[in-house]
Amino acid sequence: MVSKTVSGPPAGPAPPGPALAVTTDPAHGGRWTSLRAGGREWLWRRDEPRRPHVVPGDAFADAGGLEECVPTVRGAPDHGDAWSRPWRRDGGEEYADCPDFRLARRIVTEADTLVADYRLTAAPGYRFLWAAHALLDVSPQAVLGIRDGTPTRLYPDEGAHRIDGAWPTGPVGGLPLDRLGPDPGPARGAVVAAPEVSVRDGRDTLRLTVEAEGQPVSIALWRNLGGFPAGRPYRSVGVEPMLGRVFDLASAGQDDAARVPASGEVRWRLTVTAGRDPRP
Repeated sequence: MVSKTVSGPPAGPAPPGPALAVTTDPAHGGRWTSLRAGGREWLWRRDEPRRPHVVPGDAFADAGGLEECVPTVRGAPDHGDAWSRPWRRDGGEEYADCPDFRLARRIVTEADTLVADYRLTAAPGYRFLWAAHALLDVSPQAVLGIRDGTPTRLYPDEGAHRIDGAWPTGPVGGLPLDRLGPDPGPARGAVVAAPEVSVRDGRDTLRLTVEAEGQPVSIALWRNLGGFPAGRPYRSVGVEPMLGRVFDLASAGQDDAARVPASGEVRWRLTVTAGRDPRP
């Protein structure tokens, strides 16, 4: 769990925060298009004309927001199978049917807390990764809070090459991973063996926690400070609660991916809490 010993500001209990509100787009991959708290929009977005027209098998169209990446993030299919398919609503549940599985979720908000309960059904033994691929609209002063020394896998390029280390695994491009500025900087990915992360930006804090009994959980990071893609780079910061310990299912070791038990069902929970420091 996150403790008060972190790189940068402490990730202790967040002060009571403003009400959270979420908007999703079932017709376009179940994407979260807005996550607001106290007048602040936490999700980053960009114009991507391909996004409304994608079909399964297309290359990822990065429009920002939060995409549901399953059964892989990198590799094939690119960013998984669920983001490029229409979802359906049934009562308070949204779900997507993919060739090998169904992913369903139920999102409930109350005051400063959002709880998303997930359910994946598939044949027993099916292995998968899942990431809540959240791209956040944060300033270069934002800081991530994870316990120092937490095992971290750093991916310094777009391939499967990785460097094993400990959080915050720095310096990277002159800054450790927990610092999100200043721009420009190279794009780096990382997977941290932690169930919780806080994002502190000025007076505002967002805390994300993933729980999944019997499954490996992590926090994946995409730290692109204007270094990707080549030729037309932009800034995007991904903070992604995850089931699994790698980006590409094809490279997952025995304990690096979630696995469907004999019941044919895996359940997990994502909790998001917003806080705001009352001081000016």
